[in-house]
Amino acid sequence: MGCVTRESLGLKDGEVVVLAYDPRWRDQFEGLKEQLSALGPAVLAVHHVGSTAVPGLCAKPILDVLVSIPDHSRGADLVPGLEALGFEYRPDGDIPDRHFFRRRKNGIRTCHLSLAEPNSQHQTVTLAFRDALRGDVQLATAYADLKRELARQFPFDRPSYLTGKSEFIARVVAGADANRSGAW
Repeated sequence: MGCVTRESLGLKDGEVVVLAYDPRWRDQFEGLKEQLSALGPAVLAVHHVGSTAVPGLCAKPILDVLVSIPDHSRGADLVPGLEALGFEYRPDGDIPDRHFFRRRKNGIRTCHLSLAEPNSQHQTVTLAFRDALRGDVQLATAYADLKRELARQFPFDRPSYLTGKSEFIARVVAGADANRSGAW
């Protein structure tokens, strides 16, 4: 799909680089999933989400992980266990139904992790978008084209990169919602 190639997982703060799909991302997720599942019954499921979870899709080299938890109000109870795994809690008021963490290695962001309830808006939208990209090669190609163009335009402006993707994501999720309800 014409993306940049680079060996390592991770980005510096503010940096926007889109890399060719790397099959090692799946293996890295599987190792992390095993660690997270060991946190106990508060972890209902561990999902690989974001572009690194879509085979063949170029992505920023940061693993996105969604952990299903039974009760959002008890999500903070997992902070000590997640900190022991190298995650830093980042309270995020922009998305009220999730707890957000990031993992860094040598000052480089390598993983973003969200905790959310199974039926929360955040989990529903995140999984619907991932599944839509996994299920439609043309859609994934269009998203890759958009991401490459935005990374070219905004190599050190992550907020503009994210804003540039938001309309595409909203359209895909709206289509997924319509499809689930039988209207599409």
